Amino acid sequence: MIDLFKIISILGLLFIISGVLVKKRETRDVLYIFGGIFLEIYSIYLNDLIFVILQMVFTIAAVYDLIKIKKK
Repeated sequence: MIDLFKIISILGLLFIISGVLVKKRETRDVLYIFGGIFLEIYSIYLNDLIFVILQMVFTIAAVYDLIKIKKK
């Protein structure tokens, strides 16, 4: 049986893969943000500091880019 955190990690992966395939930058950032948040939760669950930091930076970068786009 698959546990909740595996489902969260799979969703995160699917969001990020979808973001790579999307052409519209704003939509891509939103998908990256959701994927990053889900993978951040999974990284915390794994208690893996390297991936916690990586996902935090990835998500913050996507939020920053989205804000920058919205201001234009």
